[in-house]
Amino acid sequence: MNFRKATASDLNEMQQLYIGTIQSVCISDYNNDQIAAWISGVKNTERWVEVIRTQFVLLAIIKDQIAGFGTLKDDNYIDFFYIHKDFQRQGIADKLLTELELEAQKQHSKIITSDISITAKPFFEKKGYVVKAEQKNIRLNIELINYKMEKELK
Repeated sequence: MNFRKATASDLNEMQQLYIGTIQSVCISDYNNDQIAAWISGVKNTERWVEVIRTQFVLLAIIKDQIAGFGTLKDDNYIDFFYIHKDFQRQGIADKLLTELELEAQKQHSKIITSDISITAKPFFEKKGYVVKAEQKNIRLNIELINYKMEKELK
């Protein structure tokens, strides 16, 4: 596995990974309406282009395929963090999160935060993240629960 920063040419593959992962990996924690509302965000191409342009976007590459990606906004907020549905439970999330935390430390951040899905919460807890609040988000009139989590960086 190699890491590299994303470019605009990675946008479509990142969006497909995002949709596929949510539809398959998160299905036991969110119902079909919630999944549909969640993935509707992929239609906001301007936001995705802006993420690639302004955030630290790191891709995990295996055999020329994006196996996962994570983004760091404002040096201390994980905005996106997704591992391809076919690459789950292979240590990719662990390595990717470590790289994002190292980047946050390079930028002198003392705390890293994120809004974490029900599905990803146990992983982040194992990595030392603490729940600060349960959040109820409304997207397309559908309620989506996630958690504001943070970790102190050493």
